[in-house]
Amino acid sequence: MTPAALTDALDAALPQTQCTRCGFPDCRAYARAMAEDGAPINQCPPGGAEGIARLARLTARPVIALNSANGHEGPRQLAVIDEGWCIGCTLCLKACPVDCIVGGPKAMHTVIDELCTGCELCIPVCPVDCISLVNVTGERTGWDAWDPASAEQASERYAFHRFRTDRDAREHDERLAAKAQATLDEWPQASKLTDEAQLEGKRAIVEAAVARSRARKG
Repeated sequence: MTPAALTDALDAALPQTQCTRCGFPDCRAYARAMAEDGAPINQCPPGGAEGIARLARLTARPVIALNSANGHEGPRQLAVIDEGWCIGCTLCLKACPVDCIVGGPKAMHTVIDELCTGCELCIPVCPVDCISLVNVTGERTGWDAWDPASAEQASERYAFHRFRTDRDAREHDERLAAKAQATLDEWPQASKLTDEAQLEGKRAIVEAAVARSRARKG
């Protein structure tokens, strides 16, 4: 199996919670690291013991215990927002990898239960600690608390989330660059410069504006 094909197979064997507890930015990145760089197969707490067994079969490696440094196997969790405390800061919307939180600026937010993967990424960004986690699968843990259909749905929603955020960032940069260009076009001193100097000046202003935008987002 080629590294690319193995990456696809390993990615499909992960629960797609996109929780980053494996130490990688998403499930796909972890799958690629296992396929291409030999990353350990025991770093996915949501997949639990069953998940490790699946990864072991695909990689022909021995089954090992979950690395406790990455977390512990447990039941599926659901994020719940306390409506009385929510201030509508929108930080949880930006943190959610599957866009399962809805709301607007200065308006109460809520979680779409059936779409939440329990990734916990919304918890640390909330400035008023109004988000908690509740157990929704009882004693069932790992893949027993998850299912292939939910994993596929989460993967598709994460892919759209990535597409949307990349598109929004690109459009924001384009608007900023256009605004900077318009400002430069109205610059009185521009007519006194050579064409080459004007071009360099425009490029510097546009690049500086885009850099400031990216720095703020970072």
